Amino acid sequence: MTVAETMAKKLTERFAPTRLEIVDDSARHAGHAGARPGGETHFTVTVVSAAFTGMNRIARQRLVYETLAAELKGGVHALALTTLAPGEERA
Repeated sequence: MTVAETMAKKLTERFAPTRLEIVDDSARHAGHAGARPGGETHFTVTVVSAAFTGMNRIARQRLVYETLAAELKGGVHALALTTLAPGEERA
């Protein structure tokens, strides 16, 4: 299972998102800190979930970081997060 697939599984189990997008941006960071030749180090993640309703951005992101703690310790160097509640989605 790839890192992206593992992250998708964990985020789906924890947040039951109505929308989940995980993009591996590692190629754009080649040569930067934390980059590895095989990629899977830098990701852009969008999660839309009712679980985020009433929470501020920092609280939402903390939950995502908590959920992906093993990946962050095991080689994921950077996450660019967008965490939204239903109805907050941008067009």
